[in-house]
Amino acid sequence: MGSAMLRGWLGQSVTYPDAITVVEPDEHRRTQVVAEHGVPVSAVVPEEWSGDAVVFAVKPQILDQVLPAYRTYCAAGCAVSIAAGKDLDALAKGVGSSVPIVRAMPNLPASVGRGVSVAVPNQQVDAKIRDCANRLLGAVGSVHWIEDEALMDAVTALSGSGPAYIFLLTEAMAKAGGQAGLPLALARSLARETVAGAAALMAATDDDPAQLRADVTSPGGTTEAALRVLMENDLWAASVARAVTAAADRSRELAAVQES
Repeated sequence: MGSAMLRGWLGQSVTYPDAITVVEPDEHRRTQVVAEHGVPVSAVVPEEWSGDAVVFAVKPQILDQVLPAYRTYCAAGCAVSIAAGKDLDALAKGVGSSVPIVRAMPNLPASVGRGVSVAVPNQQVDAKIRDCANRLLGAVGSVHWIEDEALMDAVTALSGSGPAYIFLLTEAMAKAGGQAGLPLALARSLARETVAGAAALMAATDDDPAQLRADVTSPGGTTEAALRVLMENDLWAASVARAVTAAADRSRELAAVQES
């Protein structure tokens, strides 16, 4: 995700290569970052550094070990974390309670500039810092702000895990196409392109998805026959609801484990 954000920042001129310092302990990854992005890369935290923001794009399991080394730098700007499951209190313990902190949850399509991020600020974040974080996160997709951090578990379940739900749907469509007699390669292509096209259509209009579904459903037609099966006894919607609830519950469980 860190590489995706770098691509977005540089591609949209949010900042420039010389204004970025990447800290990457792994030698192979350092070489990759320099080759792909052309930005300064260090194996350790630089002794002298100044900037507007420190972005933490590391695995949550090691974040507690990483944060204290950046206390001084965060105090001069702000901290933006995209580490899953680490709440604002945990981040503040690492970088200092007076530091402006933004906790964000981007999702996988950020890697192609089509992600959606949800961000929650602590009380120290002012309008200027929110704008800075908005530009950093907005370089890889849309950004939504919330004030209630407790909603982040539901965010994780819906938009964080959501791409996997779409991939599963696409997989099921391709398999069904094969069972209906299509060559498997063709079925896969049709499923992928249909899902991508439907997503593009939703993005291009303000119409509610229910309206778009109605627009493509002719009375007595093939789509209506298919939807009747999918929506029978509301099992489709109920399964999706259970899936989102399970993901939200697991998000809370993982956060509790990390805090213990």
